[in-house]
Amino acid sequence: MRKKLAQILVVDDQEEILFSAKMILKKHFETIFTTNSPKKIISILSENEINVVLLDMNYRIGFEDGREGIHWLKEIKTLSPRTVVILMTAFGKIETAVEGIKIGAFDYVLKPWNNEKLIEVIDKAVAESRKNSKKTAEKVEKTEKKYFVGTSAKIKQAYSMAEKVARTDANVLILGENGTGKYVFAEFIHQHSERKNEPFVHVDLGSLSDNLFESELFGYAKGAFTDAKIDTPGRFENASNGTIFLDEIGNIPLHLQAKLLHVLQTKTVTRLGESKPRPLNVRVIAATNSDIKTEVKNKTFREDLLYRINTMEINLPSLRERKDDIVPMANFILEQIAEKYNQENWRFEDNAGSYLEKYPWKGNVREMENKIERALILAENNTISVMDLDILDFEEIQENDENPLSEMEKGAIEKALFKHNGNISKTAEELGLSRAALYRRIEKYDLKN
Repeated sequence: MRKKLAQILVVDDQEEILFSAKMILKKHFETIFTTNSPKKIISILSENEINVVLLDMNYRIGFEDGREGIHWLKEIKTLSPRTVVILMTAFGKIETAVEGIKIGAFDYVLKPWNNEKLIEVIDKAVAESRKNSKKTAEKVEKTEKKYFVGTSAKIKQAYSMAEKVARTDANVLILGENGTGKYVFAEFIHQHSERKNEPFVHVDLGSLSDNLFESELFGYAKGAFTDAKIDTPGRFENASNGTIFLDEIGNIPLHLQAKLLHVLQTKTVTRLGESKPRPLNVRVIAATNSDIKTEVKNKTFREDLLYRINTMEINLPSLRERKDDIVPMANFILEQIAEKYNQENWRFEDNAGSYLEKYPWKGNVREMENKIERALILAENNTISVMDLDILDFEEIQENDENPLSEMEKGAIEKALFKHNGNISKTAEELGLSRAALYRRIEKYDLKN
């Protein structure tokens, strides 16, 4: 049997799983890489054209929630968009694997796997990888990522500043609440800079533990510590000639801030286990949702580091500060998500705009994206209703019954009760409410009869 020309990477912390997978896969595919540490994924991807990654979702004893798998899935999709990821999970953890599919995984397999099904899934993933490569080659010259700007004064000012600073190599600090789109904004700056054809490397400092900080950011030499079996570049080196985005920089403890400051000041990086510094050519964009100037006053963030990262400081407004952009943004996001799922002609129900504008959006753009994606999956007939969006519970923003949203909510409940012949369970399910919350509203609006 002729082997397929494909490079497969298997990532699992159990040696028996790696051995078993390699024995099965090497009969069907040309090259099989294995590693028991997800930290080695980046170096393997940077040195090889990997078609498919078979990725376990849990690596630390006592942590079985699959969050590590989701984290590394995002890293792979950022570093190597053409690579196709298949998640490995136990039967009871399917829900997290499904979440992974929503954010870009191709499929998942259950452990212990069926050999024939495993080969079948990887076969399809290899085909998908080749399709991705072909699409990339066809579109790379024509397609630019779309960014939603909007019409509010604050966001237009922010994007105007971004366009100006993008032409320089100045370091940028992006400030804003959770979910305001700091990652997208940093990517916008990179894409409008002279470095746009070089790597854009995202580092979530909030999820990076203290003991991994130096090895992840600065890299390490073979033998630097127990698991350091090969020379491995850090994120700064991976971003060479491009941009490194240091997200949630306010979360770095003081003793590590000094190490980061040294790298930024000297424009060099020294891998763990080495003494010779390596020169860096990288643009730094940082972001935080914390009040960084108050942290400086409280001496929890170094003032000299703040000066180093905020040559240009840009504030991103919350959705509460740009209400006129909410409905156009929702339509933009719906179009993007429909395209992601290869669907067309989606729209919002006519009355959805009023609800979208009045909803508090505490999670800002990220919350809106999550609700619209969920709604598209649940909705029928290519039309998203307010009930699909799960934004009917306005208790947090209603201070009295004079609020016009009360009448809108009352009407929606009456409609759903009539549709389900007064069945409380079905009505609550459709409205996205608990039975208790629905009973409270029935009493509030005097709908008992």
